[in-house]
Amino acid sequence: MSQDRLTALAEGVEAEFMYQYESLAPPSATSTLGIATTRIGGGVALSMRHDVTGYWSKALGFGFEEPITHDLVDRVVDFYRAEGSRGTVIQIAPSVLPPDWDDIRTRHGISPGSSWVKLSCPIDAFRPGRTGMRVGPVGPDAALEWASVVLRGFGMPEEGLAEMLAASVGHPAFRPFAVWDGDEMVAGANLFVHGEIGSLNAASTLPGHRNRGAQSALLAARAKEAANAGCRRLVAEAGLPAEGSANPSLNNMLAAGLRPLYDRQNWIWRPDAGPAGES
Repeated sequence: MSQDRLTALAEGVEAEFMYQYESLAPPSATSTLGIATTRIGGGVALSMRHDVTGYWSKALGFGFEEPITHDLVDRVVDFYRAEGSRGTVIQIAPSVLPPDWDDIRTRHGISPGSSWVKLSCPIDAFRPGRTGMRVGPVGPDAALEWASVVLRGFGMPEEGLAEMLAASVGHPAFRPFAVWDGDEMVAGANLFVHGEIGSLNAASTLPGHRNRGAQSALLAARAKEAANAGCRRLVAEAGLPAEGSANPSLNNMLAAGLRPLYDRQNWIWRPDAGPAGES
């Protein structure tokens, strides 16, 4: 598979699972969180007006169905302005950034933020890890508990977000898994099946149960499920650690055989921003 094709698939599956998470939210969560979603130029724009985490409002998946231009970014920004958004993160693979990107982002006051690393590996290159705790799939009866564990593991509030995440349980493309220490659910993660790609996402562990192999076990369980679903390749994302620091989630993925495809800059837009770097 060519690098360009793999990049398009990796960006497309991330855009789709994020779109599904927020679009599947029940009306109560949609109202509480102020969720709005749309598709623009082959990508997606997701607004969560009352998100206190700064994570869920993002625009991604652009540059493959149509090129990234002033007009495309105008449409994205217009969506967020119409929603009264406090800001968004725009995520674009480096290979599809246009030569005039600096001009485009300056026009809207879009500034660089942190970076993520996109990872991937063929299914047969994955190396499973182990844990002494029980790992298994999550059904609808445990959906809210699973959502609560995932959010608490990330340090995110549960109001509205737990209902939103729980709504993905039972959707045919999502395959949620959890880890139990005895009868207590202590870690959770999701797999999103999208054609030949299995996306590993939403993995977290409660603070008191870290460093016991829960995330390695969740990676292994989801990789096995992806293979059973006919996926040929796994993809994932992780925050790129600052120099001199580490990201345990990224380290777990590398140990399991996933390999970096590229680093991807996050771009930050806020409605009160002037030219890039000013406000």
